[in-house]
Amino acid sequence: MFTLLAVSAVVMGLSYTISKEELFRGIRERCGGHDTFLGYLVSCPYCLSHWIAFMVVPLTGSYYVHMAWRVPYLSAVVDWFLSSILVTVVAAFLRVIFFFVDETQGFVRRRKKVAEKLEETVAERVDRVLDEVPPPTPPTH
Repeated sequence: MFTLLAVSAVVMGLSYTISKEELFRGIRERCGGHDTFLGYLVSCPYCLSHWIAFMVVPLTGSYYVHMAWRVPYLSAVVDWFLSSILVTVVAAFLRVIFFFVDETQGFVRRRKKVAEKLEETVAERVDRVLDEVPPPTPPTH
């Protein structure tokens, strides 16, 4: 089970990094961006995760689904294909969790920025009001 999660996390991380991060923007643009079939496959984390899983599963030997009826050559291909799809599905769930955590952290950061901006605005207004208030005059007797 740990290996399935680990391989799926690798697939999720690689597919997101290649499809969304600035580092790989040139590759995505050379493939045509969202305007071409290949460009779309490279720009979509879910789509790209299939292709990455097709490579990572045999590299790691992470075959989780096995065809019950063993047929020479065919069973190995079916095991590879189904195991890759399973890794892709688990990677998709991990991606949802990642985005939820990332969005939550983004919400916390935005909330902190708003609080800092509010504090700064209040401080500026207090300073402005204090500048407008004339100094107290000493009482005359």
